[in-house]
Amino acid sequence: METLETYLDRKYEELELLNGALKKPLTVRRPESVAEVIERKFHLAAALKAEHALNGWASTETAWAQPDRRRCGPFEFSYDYQRADLDVIGPSFYRLEDADVDACIYTSSGMAAISALLLASARVVGEAELLLLPGSYGETVELIDLHARHLRPLVLDKPLGEAVLPARRARMLLLDSCAAAEDFAATLRCAKPGLDLVIFDTTCFSSGSGRIRRVIDWTRRHRIPIVLVRSHTKLDSLGLEYGRLGSAAFVRGGPADTTGRVSVRNLIGETRVAVRLFGGAALPAHFPPYAGSRAYRSLTDRRIAAMLQNSRRTARCFAGELACGSAVLHFAHGLYVTLAPARALDEAQARRLAAELSHDLTKVGLPLRHAGSFGFDFGATEWSYDRRHERHVVRIAVPDLPTALWDEVALAAANWWRAAQAPKRACADKNVILFQ
Repeated sequence: METLETYLDRKYEELELLNGALKKPLTVRRPESVAEVIERKFHLAAALKAEHALNGWASTETAWAQPDRRRCGPFEFSYDYQRADLDVIGPSFYRLEDADVDACIYTSSGMAAISALLLASARVVGEAELLLLPGSYGETVELIDLHARHLRPLVLDKPLGEAVLPARRARMLLLDSCAAAEDFAATLRCAKPGLDLVIFDTTCFSSGSGRIRRVIDWTRRHRIPIVLVRSHTKLDSLGLEYGRLGSAAFVRGGPADTTGRVSVRNLIGETRVAVRLFGGAALPAHFPPYAGSRAYRSLTDRRIAAMLQNSRRTARCFAGELACGSAVLHFAHGLYVTLAPARALDEAQARRLAAELSHDLTKVGLPLRHAGSFGFDFGATEWSYDRRHERHVVRIAVPDLPTALWDEVALAAANWWRAAQAPKRACADKNVILFQ
């Protein structure tokens, strides 16, 4: 368990790292409360953004001035008009060696990265089956349904290798870090995946997660090309959501470019074209200037370790206090849990319920906010859609907070939820709530 004093010491290190990225550092003292931590971090982020804007005033979208490489912390950029040819030199967000990556294409968001990749695949792969795990990210599924008409999406109702699949054609797997833990683990146990490409959305995993390495090792054993897509807005900015930033990293280790149904070289080229034509290139101002150092990686690891510990404790608390009152407690990433309301709700109603929960706990001084993301230094509630059971739920994103304080928040949330719900009948299974 992390005490408040240990937590404040760690947060002071984070503040010093952020402050050290300023050309004109501010006076930073050790914070004395959680509220002070949150306020000071966002204040320093604002100062970093403002300083970048003032110092880089000539680095415009038309690239009319400063023909040499532009900088933001450890990152160097070169580009012509509208960043259509953006080239980035700098530290990788992943714990991968340079030799592991064929190319990393940065984009304006995680959705921009996966959109460009999926649409580029039409010119490389043609028509193909796209296998998805239950619970894959909703906007990705929506993108596939509406715009990736060359892909035939198939949600697996059994583990890969056991599911009965249609007649063989090009076959890709979208492996999503927000899938249920059991589905994710079952996929990596498959001994004969029969895939031509794996697209791995790593957004909810720490960039140094051992699970990313295990997935890469799994694809290498079976000689499958793999592309890592990611939103760097969530976990790679020390909880600040410094700017909208995404990437598609093409990992070496699959079959040679001349074998198989997917030419990685062609896919890289077509993805670059898609990013250019759809205007999805990254903004240099959105690269966090404090990223990449040993201190940054250590602090990021410690943050996410604290969040994962708090998440495990939350799952145990909800399982005990709510009996079968939780929707899903065990996602592969372990960064949030979901709660299913007593009656069917639409999106607006689920959003309102999430807002009421955070509002009532905030009133009694607990750090729980209504915010549509995760990875913060405060807990966050928001609506979500459970595609496996076709219902709207409430998501509670577990934060980086002292253990005892978050235990208090989790218990208060469980009590609030139990009081707000109608009488319930027995569960069909340990992870799913079924109400009368």
